[in-house]
Amino acid sequence: MPTRDSRGKQTFSGAMERPRPLREPLSSKNVVDEAKARLRKLDVGTKYSHLTAQKYSVLLPLSVKGGRLHLLFTLRSKKLSRSPGEVCFPGGKREPMDSDDTATALREAQEEVGLRPQQVEVACCLAPYLLDKDTLITPVVGFIDHSFQAQPNPDEVAEVFFVPLDYFLHPDVYYHHLITQPDDQFIVHCFEYTDPESGLQYKIRGVTAKLAVLVALIILEERPSFETEFNLSDLTSSYQKFFLRKHGTNKL
Repeated sequence: MPTRDSRGKQTFSGAMERPRPLREPLSSKNVVDEAKARLRKLDVGTKYSHLTAQKYSVLLPLSVKGGRLHLLFTLRSKKLSRSPGEVCFPGGKREPMDSDDTATALREAQEEVGLRPQQVEVACCLAPYLLDKDTLITPVVGFIDHSFQAQPNPDEVAEVFFVPLDYFLHPDVYYHHLITQPDDQFIVHCFEYTDPESGLQYKIRGVTAKLAVLVALIILEERPSFETEFNLSDLTSSYQKFFLRKHGTNKL
């Protein structure tokens, strides 16, 4: 059973019974192929390219380690003026030389962690997340080559680390904040993860955590051990409506 400490942090014991999966779990033999197939069903392509806003892209890099899918994250350098010391995915603002959202995500990943475009197999682009009234963040999901060795750019990235994908459905330490606005309400997820090799602890929250939860739901098709804003019976429609909730449906 989950327990809460004095700060309201929810900690799940290892003996907790996990919720039953929505479908059969991935076989270890075909973990990558099945994950790609599930992601490609949700590829939106250029469906939302007409939306006018400042455009950003992030790459959600997946890798198989020990038979399990993992997500790569970066810890932003404390030298940066924006969100120093925060955990995020590689990514950044669309530049004139970028042909599309995928090109932005791949360029930024190479600049930040030395991940070359030819080391990434892009599986899909998900619907963009409307961060505010004029900023769109497009998640690009890809699988990275097993030969990749991170080379963090010290001006932007302090550390690179991996977290098992299923941690974002069945975490050891998790809590959330419920933010209510006059015309909106949403959950801010926060995961605390301790790297078993280094012993370092990382806090993954906000949009980064929300995207990690979404990708875990898409690929693993299991019910999480915490409340989420998505309708698991209609994940495709519900996540797109949530991500673009401040755009009127007539503009989509």
